[in-house]
Amino acid sequence: MESPKSNMDDGYQNIFVMRHGDRIDNFEPLWVSTAERPWDPPLVQDGMIRAFRTGQRIRSQIGFPIHRVFVSPFLRCLQTASEVVAAISAVNVDPNAMSSKDVPSIDKSKLKVSIELGLCEMLNSVAIRRELAPKDGKFDFTISDIETMFPEGMVDHNVDMVYKELPKWEESVEGCRDRYVKVVKALADKYPSENLLLVTHGEGVGTTFSTFYKDTTVYEVDYCAYVEMRREVSSKDGSVKAGDYEVVLSHGQAGIRFSHDPVSYEPVISHSPV
Repeated sequence: MESPKSNMDDGYQNIFVMRHGDRIDNFEPLWVSTAERPWDPPLVQDGMIRAFRTGQRIRSQIGFPIHRVFVSPFLRCLQTASEVVAAISAVNVDPNAMSSKDVPSIDKSKLKVSIELGLCEMLNSVAIRRELAPKDGKFDFTISDIETMFPEGMVDHNVDMVYKELPKWEESVEGCRDRYVKVVKALADKYPSENLLLVTHGEGVGTTFSTFYKDTTVYEVDYCAYVEMRREVSSKDGSVKAGDYEVVLSHGQAGIRFSHDPVSYEPVISHSPV
């Protein structure tokens, strides 16, 4: 682990894991019939608004900064992160603002953004209909093009991804869940002195919640729902000591429905597999 800097004033590292906003194919079923990339739907306008307002809510509720944002390469996550970043980094907080279009100026020094392939969608036919997936099983993302979706100067090009390549098509559900937990832990350990926001998919949010909030089963994750976690971090003689993760429920856990009685855990897909 890197040594914590002085920005962890309260001795805690805070981590948010958020699902993307409302995807177009769940509202316009015919969209996939003409889409060039039917497996990579964008957000509808309501999804943009939901993402922005969620960013505003996080900013108003927490008493600490978000230092880094890590994002799945799928378009719906990139658009969600772009709206959240605008809300968190706006120079002036306008309660009437509905999306990034209503933000005239952002503070580009507030946080850094990076793409993380390990936060990608579950690459199997549980999450993506087989007939919509690339025929060769290769999901193509051009990172340099993706990075242009964020304001110049906010993308950290020096970050090494936890996953250097995407999982192979038809990864197992269990393997996918292990991947999400590994990425969350690896990013937290890599930046123990910084608060992180990870924008991913429903399965990633559900898996994170049920892993770190013991003896729970998640059965639905709404658009832009998120898990908030924290852990104690201290530094002595150049080495870092980190405590156990705890899920923070004080800000409410709207959008994640779960039970306290562990049952057979089905994949958290709150939409038809697409």
